[in-house]
Amino acid sequence: MTWIKICGITRLEDAQLAAGAGADAVGFIFADSPRRVDPGLAASIVTHLPPTLETVGVFVNERSSRIREIVTLAGLTAVQLHGDEPPGFAEQLFSEDEAGRPKVYRTLSMKTVYSAVNATAFLSAHKTKPVYAALLLDSGSPASGGAGVTFDWERARPFVAGLKRTANVIVAGGLTPENVGRAIEIFRPWGVDVASGVESAPGKKDPEKVRAFIAAVRKQE
Repeated sequence: MTWIKICGITRLEDAQLAAGAGADAVGFIFADSPRRVDPGLAASIVTHLPPTLETVGVFVNERSSRIREIVTLAGLTAVQLHGDEPPGFAEQLFSEDEAGRPKVYRTLSMKTVYSAVNATAFLSAHKTKPVYAALLLDSGSPASGGAGVTFDWERARPFVAGLKRTANVIVAGGLTPENVGRAIEIFRPWGVDVASGVESAPGKKDPEKVRAFIAAVRKQE
């Protein structure tokens, strides 16, 4: 089954909506964004979610010590590095023998990494396995934390095919209930990630859109 993450959660009811509709994960943004959430609020939300639901903290160029602090405080099960963190950063986040060690997802900005040469360079510099649970492809610049628009899927098709040979791939950026089926047809990704495409306002999810998005993904399976 395709892994589904509903990102930009700021309210308990939206997190519970995502879980009830069949999402595999919810995302909390701890970086400059209209959907930024306080770690304490994230912690209060997480305590009311089913233990099977992944809770992912999204960070942009944050200090490793601060990431660990927020992960512990909020009870997160995974971290998404959404900036230009250097090679080796992920390995230093958590000790290998740490009990319940959080997963680490890595975002790639598709503005800069289309070419096969760049893909090879990235994969060489970053030990994608077992460091990263998956690579998340977004259209925005890393500093913005996501732009909410699609990247050029046809142009990216060969690049993504290359990545999939060595890593799980998550497609993000501008996904909606109307276009996620096409994204899955093109890429057959390990997962998909949505934020603005299922909202009625920044940080506020639309129940009908959330359910429609998840239904559209499951229809492709």
